[in-house]
Amino acid sequence: MMQKMRNRKGFTLVEIMIVVLIIGILLAIAIPNFIKARETSRTKSCVSNLKQIDAAKEQWAMETKQADGAACAAADIDGYIKGGSPTECPADSTATYTVNNIGTDPACGSGIAGHVL
Repeated sequence: MMQKMRNRKGFTLVEIMIVVLIIGILLAIAIPNFIKARETSRTKSCVSNLKQIDAAKEQWAMETKQADGAACAAADIDGYIKGGSPTECPADSTATYTVNNIGTDPACGSGIAGHVL
């Protein structure tokens, strides 16, 4: 006697559950890495902004013949940075940059570690 072979289409519940489990494990590994990469990128962007502000300050000081310790404002260096000087930290939108005097590094007001020149 021949057994009838059923023509099965689709997936079983167990197969679907295994696939969902594998996807969940992959997401549990990947999401923290993406979050860390985003924070690292924002920190590097902040440091880059600080370098631009410092370079613009030095150019302004040389062009206007200012000595070390002379006061410098963000409005003074706006023309030395394309698009104007950056005003807020990419990692913390409430934190602003402080230009400081000539010969002193600019500062980020975010208080997050690594946001220094």
